[in-house]
Amino acid sequence: MSRAAVAGLLVLGWSAPALAEGAPRRAVLPPSSFDYLQYGVAFAAETVASPGDVCPASAVYPCILGSGGGLAVRVGYRSRGPWYVGGAYESSRHDSSNLLRLAILQQLRAESRFYLDEGRRLTPYAAGGGGVALYGSEWSSDTGGITTFLGLGFELQLSRTAVVGAGAAYRAFLFRGWTDSANQRRADRYLGFGLAHVVALELVLEIRSPLPRW
Repeated sequence: MSRAAVAGLLVLGWSAPALAEGAPRRAVLPPSSFDYLQYGVAFAAETVASPGDVCPASAVYPCILGSGGGLAVRVGYRSRGPWYVGGAYESSRHDSSNLLRLAILQQLRAESRFYLDEGRRLTPYAAGGGGVALYGSEWSSDTGGITTFLGLGFELQLSRTAVVGAGAAYRAFLFRGWTDSANQRRADRYLGFGLAHVVALELVLEIRSPLPRW
């Protein structure tokens, strides 16, 4: 090997590490090679954007459905790809203008998330789903119906098993019509049903547990 070739190899050997050390580094996590069972809790605040047919303008008595807050628990399957599918149960206390002793809104929802950027600690996602809802005094049911929602959120990975996050969602409720304790008819517009609209905010703590490979 000629002296020129040896000199060229030496130059490359010294310059390559220098370029590697000087190059900007991006905090990118390796792609997940596992499927996960993902479960956790969320603190939820629900603001009634419009009580709609639950509290019609013609009502004599105050609105029976106001804003509130509560706790949600959820469990689901997180794939190696961008999808999460699961279920959630949420119970929240609401302001009922003293028409109910303790107004409780219960929701049982099927949920899905689509993560928009995999491989980073901070990951945004879009969410959607639907389910059933019950509303009444304490744990009884004065009315029930269906609910659906669309939302956006983000997830911050604290470790391989723990994540925290936050999300916002628009939720629509279609309640069955009922007559309250003040003899006021509620949610009776569309063939005995009525709409209400809620904006929900959540603070989330979830745990990931790797599932065994098939």
